[in-house]
Amino acid sequence: MVRMSDWNANIIAEFRANEGRVGGPFEGAPVLLLHHRGRKSGRESVTPTMYMADDQDPDLVYVFASKAGAPTNPDWYYNLTTAGSTQIERGTETYPVAVAEVTGADRDRIFDEQARRYPGFAEYAEKTAGIRTIPVLSLRRS
Repeated sequence: MVRMSDWNANIIAEFRANEGRVGGPFEGAPVLLLHHRGRKSGRESVTPTMYMADDQDPDLVYVFASKAGAPTNPDWYYNLTTAGSTQIERGTETYPVAVAEVTGADRDRIFDEQARRYPGFAEYAEKTAGIRTIPVLSLRRS
């Protein structure tokens, strides 16, 4: 069995070697590398995650704290909401972003569009129904 940290390390290496493109389960999907510092440990981490670009604003993307439908939010969600800013690697660019949580009708609209484009997200929402609402974060180039 492959540990999650090893799996992520392989995705990160593939992303960086192929100008932001990866294969396997992410082939053809928009993926970015999310940098974050542990709010307790202080350790720096990089997490690959799918994103959705805003159709109207090229400096805005959304990420989804789905954790594959687990009952808890991923650690990176707490790290980012605590920090309020970070940097991402998107394609061949690395740049700083401001982090904000998207709530209410805007959150629902954005999540529903991601689930329409990538049905796995609808499955994650089904798994978390009644347990948690999958957070959506906006990352704006700063």
